[in-house]
Amino acid sequence: MSMFSTGILVLTSPLHTLPLRIAPVLSSAAQVVERTLYVHLHPGLNLSSGGQPRPVFIPPVVDLSSLITRLYSNAADVCGHLDIRVLLTNVRSQAGSSSTGGSSGPFPTPQLLSQSPEVVLTDFPLQDPGQSLLVSQCLQKYAGHCYVCNPGLASVLLHPELQKLQKEEEMGQLEEEGQKDCEMKLEPMEIYSDVVVGGTFDRLHGAHKTLLNISCLLANRRFLIGVCDQELLKKKVLKELIEPYALRVQRLREFLLDVKPSLQYEIVPLSDPFGPSVVDTQLQCIIVSEETRKGGEAVNRKRLENGLPGLVLHEIQLLKDAHHTETEEEKISSSSLRSRLLGTLLRAPKDMPHLPAVPYVIGLTGMSGSGKSSIARRMEALGAACIDSDQLGHETYRPGARAYHRVVEEFGTDVLNEDKTINRRMLGRKVFGNKDRLKALTDIVWPEIALLVKDRIQEAGDQGKRAVLRITERDGLPKEDAERRLQSQWSNARQVEQANVVLCTLWEPEVTQRQVQKAWNLLQERILQRQEEAKSPS
Repeated sequence: MSMFSTGILVLTSPLHTLPLRIAPVLSSAAQVVERTLYVHLHPGLNLSSGGQPRPVFIPPVVDLSSLITRLYSNAADVCGHLDIRVLLTNVRSQAGSSSTGGSSGPFPTPQLLSQSPEVVLTDFPLQDPGQSLLVSQCLQKYAGHCYVCNPGLASVLLHPELQKLQKEEEMGQLEEEGQKDCEMKLEPMEIYSDVVVGGTFDRLHGAHKTLLNISCLLANRRFLIGVCDQELLKKKVLKELIEPYALRVQRLREFLLDVKPSLQYEIVPLSDPFGPSVVDTQLQCIIVSEETRKGGEAVNRKRLENGLPGLVLHEIQLLKDAHHTETEEEKISSSSLRSRLLGTLLRAPKDMPHLPAVPYVIGLTGMSGSGKSSIARRMEALGAACIDSDQLGHETYRPGARAYHRVVEEFGTDVLNEDKTINRRMLGRKVFGNKDRLKALTDIVWPEIALLVKDRIQEAGDQGKRAVLRITERDGLPKEDAERRLQSQWSNARQVEQANVVLCTLWEPEVTQRQVQKAWNLLQERILQRQEEAKSPS
């Protein structure tokens, strides 16, 4: 079966049966779509009647929010690689959906999505295989009426993949949990004019999307979103890997405009825990979880102090992370996603076709005391050759070396020990914190170190090593000199911005080992790929 980048899934099953069907439907859809999957709800849609069905308004009932939560939770379990987005344009109370003249329903014109669907899928139960062409054509027209799709829109009927599930349902083999989930509450939801929510929204995931989708369900005019920035990020785990504020806002806005374009969205930076939630007079409801409920209560105390009415606290469920490790949170969280980035390729290295595929040269950087020696030992145990740049630096400073006399001429004889060797600590005091003097030193020493490194790389290649690791250590500096060096170094955040792979030694040694092993395995795959590409004719 062909794979498509973006698809739209039309769910036609009745609301009370959907909870049990979501996981197998998503699993089947993931065999067809590989990047973005939009979900459109139309319970009871008949695609085999012969006529052309039209989209209708779906009333926002209480358990629609539970269904959305279940959908994102199942998606995280069975198709975590997919960007799932539940669309709500057609979810509105009938009282709010009336229009003058002949109503054209929820889609007067097809809605433009951020990604154009290339395929439309459905769980519609096909009773007669002979109707498959008719149903497919009907499905394509229905999707085209609702959304702007690719001209060559394909269609896929997922029902054959779901027949086993249907037989189990018909035989009454529903699990107790499934029976409870299927008891949908059809009473109307309480709707609010203006709704507010806050969060970091780093690497938008299923728990974020649940929060945002339910907020969109509850709001019928304005949705205010506070996004943590600056001071509020300082205590976050692996804060250096948090996406830039502008990127987080961009992805938020794209998601929200897909989900419910009729709302007015206001996205603002948060530099304190409250933001505009304690001064905005039009807000009516704040969305919280069990984890953030106390924060919502604090917002209401501040509002009362400011002479404003308290907000309704609407609490949503936390989503469990079925794939979490012992060092990660049990819930789906951005910090867990950031920790899973450790050891992976964050950005591709610069293309250097003039270099041989092996040995692959790695530069290991990090703040002083960050654990570079520990990482280097682990990489060496896996088969990498280790080049200690500090040790090579010592060689360049030896009496008789080409750099020795130039350093003494530039910085004076007071950098010499009694035995006429260069005192690197004394030399370090002269250059750290002084950019001009540091450049004068590096202009002398670095070219010499580069020549030595080149020789060591050649030696490693001759020995059959597949990777070479360059490392610079603290060189046993006393505390005051180490602090001065730290001040002159790039910050962690700046180094992460430039790094291809990031490792962290904050946790237990076995956690560090798993990161290093992951990085090593992925590196071997890239080396092999590079070798295969080099063999292929241009």
